[in-house]
Parts: sequence; structure tokens; C-alpha cells
Amino acid sequence: MSPPANAELSATAAAAAAHAAAAPKFSVAAPNVAYEDGKIVADYAYTSTKVHKTADGRLRVEPVTTNYKFTTDAKVPRLGVMLVGWGGNNGSTLTASIIANRNQLSWETREGTQKANYYGSLVMASTVKLGVDAEDPTKEIYVPLHDMLPMVHPNDVVIGGWDISGLNLADAMDRAKVLEPDLRRQVRDEMRAMVPLPSVYYPDFIASNQEERADNVLPGNDKQAHLDRLRQDMRDFKAAHDLDKLVVLWTANTERFADLVDGVNDSADNLLAAIARSEDEVSPSTVFAVASILEGHTFINGSPQNTFVPGVIELAERHRVQIGGDDFKSGQTKVKSVIVDFLVNAGIKPLSIASYNHLGNNDGRNLSEHKQFRSKEISKSSVVDDMVAANPILYADGEHPDHIVVIKYVPSVGDSKRALDEYNSEIFMGGRNTLSMFNTCEDSLLASPLIIDLFVLGELFSRVQYQAGAMAKPDFLHSVLSPLSYMLKAPLVPAGTPIINSLPRQRNGLEAFLRALVGLPVNNEANLEYKCFH
Repeated sequence: MSPPANAELSATAAAAAAHAAAAPKFSVAAPNVAYEDGKIVADYAYTSTKVHKTADGRLRVEPVTTNYKFTTDAKVPRLGVMLVGWGGNNGSTLTASIIANRNQLSWETREGTQKANYYGSLVMASTVKLGVDAEDPTKEIYVPLHDMLPMVHPNDVVIGGWDISGLNLADAMDRAKVLEPDLRRQVRDEMRAMVPLPSVYYPDFIASNQEERADNVLPGNDKQAHLDRLRQDMRDFKAAHDLDKLVVLWTANTERFADLVDGVNDSADNLLAAIARSEDEVSPSTVFAVASILEGHTFINGSPQNTFVPGVIELAERHRVQIGGDDFKSGQTKVKSVIVDFLVNAGIKPLSIASYNHLGNNDGRNLSEHKQFRSKEISKSSVVDDMVAANPILYADGEHPDHIVVIKYVPSVGDSKRALDEYNSEIFMGGRNTLSMFNTCEDSLLASPLIIDLFVLGELFSRVQYQAGAMAKPDFLHSVLSPLSYMLKAPLVPAGTPIINSLPRQRNGLEAFLRALVGLPVNNEANLEYKCFH
């Protein structure tokens, strides 16, 4: 069921908000940038570096420049966000938080009065260095990341979705026990009218302990019928709320990995035929992804399973629809991608990384079964690979730190996840250094802002086209949205693309890409103007 009328902006207010957002918050005074017909057009000289190995074992370095023309549609659409797992901790927390922000609510806590905010969202609560003050070069100018380009504001989206549990969103919010009681009281009436659509439930893919929640599922085992129903749900939701676009995002339970089977999920055509045959190894998340792609909507996977089997990726590329994943990077793994990057870049050699965490929400309950835990273990374990491979002084070819991940379900801690990490490293002259960290975090209050970042940026990138080299006409960005990697534990990237897990590099890469879209060069920290006499 969709949100009631008072949960949405009126058509007039939505149009006004979209019009205001469509006006760039700054202009670039450069011959390579134009603002025409509601579009931002930027000619961008992208410089990269190729390294050639010569016969005598030396390295020859070749700077390469490629010219791109980026065209970004500045019109911000009326956006709907459909969540798979809408009634879970993340979905109910996100919905309540957007209502609170939209209505500028405040509520009482033990610490005093708290006002609604979007803290924890990269898009809504972080800034980007634009340049230096023309009048005072010692002063740097920063702007909100959200102002780099015309972007959807989360207050303006219409939220809906599916869940295997039929609880309305108010009861789901109370079941989650994430938000303060006074805030829940203020949003309860609005959320009570929100009821998830029936979802796809194949018991073999999630833990058996989820069966008691599964009272709102599509009947039968006909996966083609389920696919058709999901596509109709998307059409109905879009039409009912007069939406321009949808983003569909999986924030439901972690599934087990699907087996990759020749003739089933290895190609787009085989996958579509496998759905028609209701093959066992087609997972619920893959059915949702296929439905979203066929309807032309960006699909993002916030869980660690292999939703994007080869057939899904090929289908997305065929239809020029964008996908992103996998697995929200909210707490322990995000910190790990900073700590290991620091250690390796400081010339310190991590020998072992032991990570333990326990939590008591439904995510932890689902992960208490081995097949579902294995999906999470895979996504958490690969996070240091690129940082280790970048330093052959510390690590020989094929060498890697010992790395173990443990997750336990402890109901009494609820959504307040505890994470303990130990980094044992080799330092100067065979010495040892141990870093131990204890991190307590509200799981859903870290994950929900990531959902905002993913649907805002995912929607933005669907409005970008580019032209480069000998291309006869513009094309959309690659279907696999690697720029979203900052928010994801196991970033999905196009074939043949290096996987970057270092959090600073992911942030710098995203910022550099946004600057390219408006025709600005990469922020140059060489600061030559301060190092030379003038």
C-alpha cells in the first residue's frame, strides 16, 4: 500500500521543489562548460597514466589524456523509492526519519531535545572543497555535496515497497525499537496507513527462523508470475503518485549465495528462460532486479548475496539500466577500510585482522544460520584486498594478512551492534603493534542514511550521458554504478575494472567524478602556489 496523501508533497509543492533544485547552486566560468536547454554540458580532459614494462625491466610512464563530453539533465524528477524489505528495521527507520525531517520534528530524549537531521548521509551532511576564496587565498570554500549538481532531496521522495511481513509501518517501527518513543509517537498516525505490498518468499534463500514473519507473500511458486506481479506493482505505484522515476532498493534479509549454473543464470536470455521455468537457483532478489531492469528502474542491492548473477548484469547492460551493489557499508567494515588504508600507506604491515561483532536485530537473527552468514562473511572479508596488493614492499605476490570475521546473534542488544577488531601488525625491525577497537553503533541509524545516498546518487547518474573518442552519439553511464562504492562493502564494478575498497580513495573518486560532470578539475592538493615564490 502506498503512503497516504499527507505523506506526500502536493503536486504544486513538488513541482516548485523540483524547479528550485534544477537551478545549479553555482556556475563554472570556463569555456568548457555550458548551461543550455536545462542541461549542464561539460567538456572534460581526463588525464590518466599508463605504465609500460620495458625489456630491461624498467618502467616507462606515459600520461594519457582522453576528452569526454558530459551532459547532465538538470531537471530533478519526482522520484519514488520502492524498498524490498520496507517493513524491516532499515525501511521503517528510514520512512520515519524522512517524515520527521520533512515536518521538521523535534522530540525529547534523555539527553534533551533532539531535532531531525540527515547526519550520516554523505550526500546530505558532508561538504566538498570547491576551491579557494578569490579575495583571500588562505580561505578554502566548501559547499554541501548535495549542491554539486541538481539532486533529489529526500524530503521530496515518495516511499513504498514490499515486505514478507504484513505489519503496517507504524507497528514495524515499534517492532524494530530503533527510534525514540516520543518520535515514534509523532509519526505513528501517518505510518499506520502505510502497508507493504506482498513480497516474494522462497524459504530456501533466507534463514528458516524468518518463516514466522512471512505472512504477506505472493502465492505459489511460479517465478514468472511473481516477476509479472512485481512489474505491475512498480507501474501501479508510479502511476498512483504521478512519478517520473523509481529507484528500487533491496534492504531485506541477506540471502544465501545462488549457485551459478550454466543455462540458468549465466546469460540474460538463459536467466529470463529460467524464471519462466521457475528454476530453483533464481533468488527473490534476482527476480526483483530483473523486474526493475525490465521496467527501466535503477536497482540497488543493499545485502551481500550475489543478486547480480551474470545474467542480471547482461540484462542491465542490454537495457541501459543501472544497477549498484553490494551490501551497505555502515560500521565495522567502513572503519576497517580506513584503518588498513592508513597502516599500509604508513609502511606498517598488518599481519592479522580479527573482527567480531554481535547484534540482536532481525538481521542478526537471519545471519545466525550458516548459509546466510557465509554471504556476509564473503562481503566483509574482501575489503582489504586492494590496499594489500598496492604495497609489494610489505607483501609478496599472493601474501595476505590472516583475516577472520565472526558474527553472533545476541537478542538482548537489539539494533545496538557491538564490533570488536584487533589489528596485529609488523613494524620497524621486526617489532609488533596491536590496535584494538571496540565500536558500538545503532545498526539501522547508520544504514538508513546510506539508503538515501544510494537512491539520490543512483537517480542522478541516470540523468548523465557522455561522449568520448570516436563515439558517434552520446550514451548513458555504464550500467554498473561503481561510483556508489563508498556506500557498499563489496562494490560491484564493470568487468575488467579494478575494485577499490579504500574508503579515502572511494570518496576522492566520487568527488572527482562529480567535479568532472560540472567541468571542474580534480582538487589539486599539490598547492604549488604555497610552495613557490611568486
